[in-house]
Amino acid sequence: MTTILANCTASVKLQQLQSFRVPSIAHYEAIRKEIIRLLREEREHKQLSKYAVAQRSGVSESMVGLVKRGLRNPSLELTLRMADGIGADLPVLIKSAQDKALELLTPA
Repeated sequence: MTTILANCTASVKLQQLQSFRVPSIAHYEAIRKEIIRLLREEREHKQLSKYAVAQRSGVSESMVGLVKRGLRNPSLELTLRMADGIGADLPVLIKSAQDKALELLTPA
């Protein structure tokens, strides 16, 4: 027997999410900020200008600057393009950012 639920809504309280061990928004925000910081650090280490990253990635120079300053929340595609333009290994940066976020958000 198949049951179809139509026009059904569900609300989930934060306490319920925590019981399922769903990370908070702060966790993801910390990872995003750390990825941007690591990309900026890698760009500076390789002595690349925002213009060079823009030319290599197809992302406008102004968007690179907005992301760098935290004024834009980059999509996955934009982050991939910027990482490619910098020559950074995005999976490694993501793992490093996750570790750092966990370290920052875990009580000592």
